[in-house]
Amino acid sequence: MEHRVSYKVYYEDTDCLGVVYYANYLRFMERGRSEFLGAHGRSVAEWNSQGVLLVVHALTMKFRKAAVLGDMLDVVSTFTLDSVFRGTFHQRLERAGELVVDAEVQIVCLDPDLQLIRFPEDLRALAAAGHPQG
Repeated sequence: MEHRVSYKVYYEDTDCLGVVYYANYLRFMERGRSEFLGAHGRSVAEWNSQGVLLVVHALTMKFRKAAVLGDMLDVVSTFTLDSVFRGTFHQRLERAGELVVDAEVQIVCLDPDLQLIRFPEDLRALAAAGHPQG
């Protein structure tokens, strides 16, 4: 199940070279993950209020092109479950269909005491809906 959301690159997103500062791509992807979850059931705030904290465990990013001031970037996100304890958001940032950044962001769930917990059934179902077994 692919989710797409668009964001404009503002001056605050760029560095002294006039391109998006590398760490700011993480902000665009975080927004994409939040929008993905909200569009498929519950917002991050709702998950938090239910005692499920979704946190980044690991990530890999490959920078393919530079985005610059004024660009419109599409954040494209899908979600898979690697185990009952770890899921992966596969995300890419595109500019007019051209790949800018490709990333895999592994997340885990913690309880309010910051202890690792299993992914709730709703999130497991969301991952299964995007990648049916067969």
